[in-house]
Amino acid sequence: MRDVSATFDAFWNSASAYPMEVLDPEAVNGAALGRLRRTLSERATEAKESRYATALRGGNRVQRIVTGERLMQWTSKYEFVSDDPAKVTMKKRDVKRTHVGVALVPMLQAARERVAVISPYFVPGQEVTSGLARMAGDGKSVRVLTNSLVANDVAAVHGGYARYRKALLKGGVQLWELKPAGGPGNSSLLGSSGASLHTKAFVVDGEKLFVGSYNLDPRSTWLNCEQGVLVEDAALARELGRTFLDFDAEIARLQAEKD
Repeated sequence: MRDVSATFDAFWNSASAYPMEVLDPEAVNGAALGRLRRTLSERATEAKESRYATALRGGNRVQRIVTGERLMQWTSKYEFVSDDPAKVTMKKRDVKRTHVGVALVPMLQAARERVAVISPYFVPGQEVTSGLARMAGDGKSVRVLTNSLVANDVAAVHGGYARYRKALLKGGVQLWELKPAGGPGNSSLLGSSGASLHTKAFVVDGEKLFVGSYNLDPRSTWLNCEQGVLVEDAALARELGRTFLDFDAEIARLQAEKD
């Protein structure tokens, strides 16, 4: 994990990183620290009773991993990639600083049979839309899972995605929009924690995958500093790609009921 450590040091020492005292000298003191500790303690208590914590205590996949009932899959074939912290200060779009995006392009372009994209914020733009449609037109399976409008915590992002939806579908790209796990979505222009889907991942040919912080949208490409892991492992790729197999099974079930 030397690459991860080096990346941390690069961001820590970046000219864009400031000590809290510089940002607000009066806010960093003993009284403020005490208030923060009390707040964190309250949040920790709330977290113990959350739906997520309850699920972990139940018999789900995570619990089976903890007990050893479900074995973990490990691999040594991986590469950690991270954007340059100077990316946030660039005045012009410089591809050399979007390391994550640059690393993903050849992986996607090398796809022989199928590509699966999981991106909560999905705003492909004209170039990516055309590229995905070309892949589908060449007979490759191209699938995208993103948030539906009601699940998206940034309504403006869904508006950006909706502009390209018809062109993607017409080009043969298969789209899935995830609905919230329960209750109405919590959408706003500023965002919130209400989105149902948070995972960002790419799977190519059931052999290679990427998992990280990168959304397939202009903000991740040009503004945010993103990072993630490129992995070459068929077992892990199949595990992640199984999400779409579940969709296929559900579609088949619904079709059977309709017939």
